Amino acid sequence: MSIPFWCVFISAVLIYLARIPVTRAMKEQGGYDNHLPRQQQMLLTGLGARAVAAHQNSFEAFMLFAVGVLMAHTTQTAGWLIDCLAIIFVASRVIYLVCYWKDLAWQRSMVWLVGLICSLLLMISPTFRTILL
Repeated sequence: MSIPFWCVFISAVLIYLARIPVTRAMKEQGGYDNHLPRQQQMLLTGLGARAVAAHQNSFEAFMLFAVGVLMAHTTQTAGWLIDCLAIIFVASRVIYLVCYWKDLAWQRSMVWLVGLICSLLLMISPTFRTILL
């Protein structure tokens, strides 16, 4: 499996790792309400609320990134830049989660932007394919 595909897999796993603080916060609220978990999550504050938001944003970021990797792959655009963009995206998402959990707002926004740019560059990578190959 290629580096970008591994990065898609890792970013999918990160979506669910982002939920770990959510589950902990829900348990601290008297237990995990499996009948109405989303309703319980809306009542969370602090780290729990930020973790819910990070989890939801992870889904949004994953879609763009996965599409970008698939666009690069289906057009047979490969090379060092595609690999680097995929790795940088994953690293930025890990840093993003930590920043969200620790309430580092402007830092979180900066690493979010890095991830978004990586995804967008992957999407347009077929246009500069000759440079990469």
